[in-house]
Amino acid sequence: MIAGIGFAMLAACCYAIAATLQYDAVHTVSDSGRLRLAQLLSLVRNKRWLLGMLAMCGGAGLHVVSLSMAPLSIVQPIGVLAMGLTALLSARSAKVPAGRTTVFAVLATAAGVGLFLLMAAPHASTAVVPPMAAGHVLPVTGTAIALLVGAALLTKGWARCPLFAMAAGAAFGTVSVLTRVVAQRVRLDGFTSLPVTQTVLTAICALTVIVIGSVCAQQAYASGRPDTVLGCQAVVDPLIGVLFGVFLFHEAVGTTPGAVVGQVAGGALAAAGVIALAHRKTETEKPTRKQAMDRPLRIIIGADTFPPDVNGAARFAHQLAAGLVGRGNEVHVLCPSDTGPAGVSTMEGITVHRVAAHRTPCHPTFRVSLPWRTGRAAAELLDEVSPDIVHVQAHFSVGRALVRAAADRDVPVVATNHFMPENLSAYLRIPDRLRSSFARLAWRDLARVLRPATVVTAPTPTAVRMLAEQGFAGRAVPVSCGVDLERFGTDDPGDGRTILFVGRLDEEKRVHELLHALAFLPDLRVELVGDGACRPALTELADRLGIADRVRFLGFVSETELVDAYRRSAAFCMPGVAELQSLATMEAMAAGRPVVAADAVALPHLVAPGRNGWLYPPGDIAALAGRLAALFDTPGALAAMGEESRAMIARHDLRDSLDTFETLYRMARGVDEPIPVEIVRPRVSIPVAAVRP
Repeated sequence: MIAGIGFAMLAACCYAIAATLQYDAVHTVSDSGRLRLAQLLSLVRNKRWLLGMLAMCGGAGLHVVSLSMAPLSIVQPIGVLAMGLTALLSARSAKVPAGRTTVFAVLATAAGVGLFLLMAAPHASTAVVPPMAAGHVLPVTGTAIALLVGAALLTKGWARCPLFAMAAGAAFGTVSVLTRVVAQRVRLDGFTSLPVTQTVLTAICALTVIVIGSVCAQQAYASGRPDTVLGCQAVVDPLIGVLFGVFLFHEAVGTTPGAVVGQVAGGALAAAGVIALAHRKTETEKPTRKQAMDRPLRIIIGADTFPPDVNGAARFAHQLAAGLVGRGNEVHVLCPSDTGPAGVSTMEGITVHRVAAHRTPCHPTFRVSLPWRTGRAAAELLDEVSPDIVHVQAHFSVGRALVRAAADRDVPVVATNHFMPENLSAYLRIPDRLRSSFARLAWRDLARVLRPATVVTAPTPTAVRMLAEQGFAGRAVPVSCGVDLERFGTDDPGDGRTILFVGRLDEEKRVHELLHALAFLPDLRVELVGDGACRPALTELADRLGIADRVRFLGFVSETELVDAYRRSAAFCMPGVAELQSLATMEAMAAGRPVVAADAVALPHLVAPGRNGWLYPPGDIAALAGRLAALFDTPGALAAMGEESRAMIARHDLRDSLDTFETLYRMARGVDEPIPVEIVRPRVSIPVAAVRP
């Protein structure tokens, strides 16, 4: 029996090595929480997986030898040691020290197994297995395996790992029971004593169960840690061995009450160690810097507005998602449906999950999803995708649902704020005397919703200061929205007479100021790209001012038509007073156009008076008209300031913004070292403390 125990311990070492190698191999072909058939088949070409399989076969051979020498109820619990060994090997593989919790859990597991063996071995019997006993094994364990596999296939998220692992444990425990039946008979009477038909059927059943158990184990590795997988197996496998050994094979005849108490105590101590190992959060869960920086990311972007919506936030979310996909990342977008019903579609490699949504009386195009729908959709998407990071673009219905669901699942959250209270107050028809109170409540709501975020970005230093005032100091960093310089760049000088505006025709954009100024500039005309609640009033205003023939309402246009509009224009005007950056202004600068803009919020970050354009006091129509006149009347000003715009916008290259967001994502996932990142030139360094979960 002592030799059998020794072989069982060696088998546990082999199983631990196999689990570590196969876990690493599985995560080189899939990190989505599940394995497809093609990925399973590709594992046979992976060297680490093959080495793991070799170690598993070696362990199985040693296990068979041990079962021929010692009772099933003694051999099976020794397998629990494999979990502790796996935890130590995982820490070594990740090149991090095993934490105190890991060490204590491993010691508890080993001590519990040792106590169990000490109390059970003297009383264990190697009685001959009853001839018909094996026939009772498969019906019982087969039903349990089928139920566990069925539950795992119907389950999403973290529960897949333990369910598949328990199914694998039940399968391997079944094989051990069948092996015990055959091995003992061979050891006692030789191979000639085995009935041919029964032996062949038993071998076929055992091989089938091994295949099922192996597939279940690989699926478990794909959706959980290797020691968690072994932990579940270490509970189910020995339990099957002990139960069949005691009640079917009569291996515990003569056991005293004191020995039973000791065995239960040892089993409880080992189980406590297993549970601690399975639930611990250790350094091995953190990716090393190389691992975190090398592997493509799986990202969920939450957007309360997304194309075909036409606005800055929607365009930024699409630009970000498409850019991340272009770099090899897997990107899912959760957003309200633009047509009403829910659905899933693909757009430029982005998987877009649309939640059923309803129109609002406040805005003609903005749709809102009901909280219980977004909550359910966010939870289901997180469980299905198992993302590395969640990046929300707003704190409204979709954003708050994703933040809550991510916090419940310990998924790090990065948030970007495009919101100012002025964006909503006009739509909600808030009286002027109440707008300051409304603004305070709106900022407070934003701070509450985004509090769980690891880091919050805003497109300009001014926008970051606003966030700092709401309690995000130390966690708010400026990251430019970025612009595709090549796409909007042009050498076309324009027609020399057209002023362009791009954006929503809504109250905070102050387009009426541009029309009033145009009335003082008889040689110029205006093109307005976009639509909104104020379009009827602006059309009426143009008629009343007598400039309708010089104002062209283009409405929503395609991306190609938008680029053409920038190229036709001679200058760009942004009179809005709620711009946290203004993507349209950046695109105009990339097209080499001078800018006249309101001296409000973040627009001064883009316009340097006298260099690439002019600023004017918001609401001062005479000043706006004067700035536009100076721009068009000064010889060479359009060309010179346009070139300066192109030079200034170079620091907002979309590629730099994508670099920064990818780095922030990886830092938020727990990289240990500070990583210098370029947010907007000059280069800055973000302390890891600012983005550590």
